[in-house]
Amino acid sequence: MIRSLLVLRAVMVVTSVVAASAPSFAGEVYGKVSMKGAAVGDSATVGAECGGKSYPAKGTDKSGSYHLIVGQTGKCALVITYKGATARLDMVSHEDAVQYDVDLDMKDGQLSARRR
Repeated sequence: MIRSLLVLRAVMVVTSVVAASAPSFAGEVYGKVSMKGAAVGDSATVGAECGGKSYPAKGTDKSGSYHLIVGQTGKCALVITYKGATARLDMVSHEDAVQYDVDLDMKDGQLSARRR
């Protein structure tokens, strides 16, 4: 009886330590980046900034798709770089996955982004 209590207590301690050290991801952000209705292909990068913390930019694939893991919830910004120019798009990160399809526009060398 005492042995089973000791085993149970050890299991509870290990479970608590593992749970406390596990990373907590708020959620994922994914979507497609296009310009004038056509996918940008693998020539763009998409990152995120949330509350002063930056999440590294990742390249789009050949269909213009991206996928990020954002480790916090709340107001954030997607940071999209395409052909040497950068645009920011406000977004909200949730605990669940959220899709942000982005349409880019280039005018006078300035890149802008809007959600589709």
